[in-house]
Amino acid sequence: MSAKKNLIKDKSYAFALRIVKLSKHVSEQHQEKVLTRQLLRSGTAIGALVRESEQAESKKDFIHKLSIALKEANETSYWLSILKDTDYLSPAQFEHIHNDLTEILKLLTAIIKTMKNNC
Repeated sequence: MSAKKNLIKDKSYAFALRIVKLSKHVSEQHQEKVLTRQLLRSGTAIGALVRESEQAESKKDFIHKLSIALKEANETSYWLSILKDTDYLSPAQFEHIHNDLTEILKLLTAIIKTMKNNC
């Protein structure tokens, strides 16, 4: 990944911050703890795995770490959908954060695909 500007690193970190704030809001406003813990875990894991991939021991390890980040992103999408469909998130709240997640999913998919093609 480029040392100049690491788009996935920046976006996944910003997303993690939004997930922390959203989880806190839902937990405080709706007294919902179980779903928000799941969202918090998977939503912050994406950026942690991206960060961990910077120290990968090989290209295969790099791909593996980003593949796990992709799985966490898919799980986060699931929890966001559950929160929306149970009215803990408004459709507008869901769309705004889910659009960011969709961008992260696309970036991770493209990076993994490119790396697999270059191996």
